[in-house]
Order: sequence, then C-alpha cells, then structure tokens
Amino acid sequence: MEGTVFTPALEGMKHAKSEQGDMLTKPFLEVCRLILPVIDKFGAAMALVKSDIGGNITRLENKYLSDPAKFNHLYSMVQVEIEAKTAKASSSCTNGLLWLTRAMDFLVELFRNLMEQPDWTMPQACTDAYTKTLKKWHGWLASSSFTLAMKLAPDRKKFMDVIGGTGDANADIEKFCATFSPLLEENHKFLASVGLDDLKAS
Repeated sequence: MEGTVFTPALEGMKHAKSEQGDMLTKPFLEVCRLILPVIDKFGAAMALVKSDIGGNITRLENKYLSDPAKFNHLYSMVQVEIEAKTAKASSSCTNGLLWLTRAMDFLVELFRNLMEQPDWTMPQACTDAYTKTLKKWHGWLASSSFTLAMKLAPDRKKFMDVIGGTGDANADIEKFCATFSPLLEENHKFLASVGLDDLKAS
C-alpha cells in the first residue's frame, strides 16, 4: 500500500466542494467511504460504527443516484425532505447525513486523541472520543453496546503500525483531522440552520 490508510481519503477531500464552495454529494460520500478501511483496522471494536456509517453512506448514495443532477449538492437532499416534512423520519437522508457526520466527528476526535495523548490506551482514546461526540445523542442501549465494544479495541501500537503503511501515519492523521473537521463543521452548521442538528437516536 502506497502511503497510509488515510492517503485516499486525504486525496478525496480536495474534491469535496465545488468551486463555489458548495459541499458536493458524491465526493463527500466518497471520502466517508474511503475512511471505512481505517475503521476496519479496529476489528470487532468498531463493527457497530462501521455498519452504521456504511448504512448511512448507502442511504445517501441511493438518493443521489435517483437524480444525480438534482442532488449534486449534499444539502439539496435535506431541502427536499424539509419541504416534504420527512426530514425528521429515522429513515430520512437528513437523519443519515446527521449520523454520518456525528460518526465522523467521533473518528476525528479519536485520531486527535491518538495524536495528543501518547500515553492513553486505545480503549481510553475511544471512550474519551465517544463521550465528547456521540454519547449525548445515544440512548442507553446504544451507549452500553458501544462501551462494551470499546473493550475490544486493538493494541495501540499495533494499530498505528497497521494504518501507517509506507507513509507517515502521524502526519496523515494530523492532516486528516485538520482538513476533515471544517467539512463536518459545515454540515453541522447547515443542519443547525434548519433546526435539525440535535435529533437524538430513536
């Protein structure tokens, strides 16, 4: 593998927005999909997160494919659902985008922890990231299954070796956090502007 497991996603982020600065559906989802191999390296600990992210990407992708011209911009899907009053439905694309963004927030926070807290174990880094991002949106059930899963997190050093490939894992992780955070922030801002950034898990 050339570079680190982050290399393809970092490349993809360069295309996530149009020249006008609009978030583009296909490239944004592509970046999220390119992060799945990184999650794979966590093994069983992230199985839940991975299936969640994968499901939300697929939901948004299917909507996009139903009319690529109409849904070229990521937020157009949400606008359509707001007009149809279906945005709050658990199967909506709005909900899919919200949870996809939250899951990515969690990953960014986790990788930030791995950079900034060299003496933390992997479960510590995961739990802290979870508490800061997803926990307040999860019900008791999701929360407890998550806590349980974190105990299966891989050894930190092994994990860093695996994701490093032939590149510099630390440099790529920093780049990933720095480049991806503003995109996620933008999703939250948009969802907040339409009053949909604080939906909880059903």
